[in-house]
Amino acid sequence: MKTLYSQAALLVTALVSLPAMAVTAEQNAFFDRIAAQCGKAFEGTVTAGNTADSAFSGKALIMHVRECSDTELKVPFHVGDDHSRTWVITKTPYGLHLAHDHRHQDGSKDKVTMYGGMTANMGTAEQQLFPVDAYSINNFRDNGLDVSITNVWHMYINQTEFTYRLTRDERDFRVDFDLTKPVTLPPVPWGHK
Repeated sequence: MKTLYSQAALLVTALVSLPAMAVTAEQNAFFDRIAAQCGKAFEGTVTAGNTADSAFSGKALIMHVRECSDTELKVPFHVGDDHSRTWVITKTPYGLHLAHDHRHQDGSKDKVTMYGGMTANMGTAEQQLFPVDAYSINNFRDNGLDVSITNVWHMYINQTEFTYRLTRDERDFRVDFDLTKPVTLPPVPWGHK
């Protein structure tokens, strides 16, 4: 009998020590809305930007909800023939984390990669904010990108549209993707299988 109680106590201890994933219902609902598009790609349009965003002009902008698990989504963002960017949204014990996985054409990691941030609050099922985190601030400073140390990334999703937005002092970049019209799947993003 003592052994049974010991095993039960160990099981309860193990379960209690497991990290909670995406601690709010709103974050889970947001994650699930994106995951519901898994396997599909959508074209976007720049709806806010400035001269810093000229690399996006006149190019097809395609997001592809490509890899989906219960805890992580990988969404490549293709800009014309540039397949270097993948948004990685991960459930953590502290909320949702957004990272930007940047690769070179040979698949190697860019020196400015995996930057992003953790959700600032519970958000809603339709929107989440990701203020820049300490890792990213250090990475930006190490690479001469001090202008980026106040970045806040925003993601919005509803029945018809997904939006990726970056704001900081003197910058507001936004791309809106039409979820009502899936497009042909883009190539495999650089550095992925």
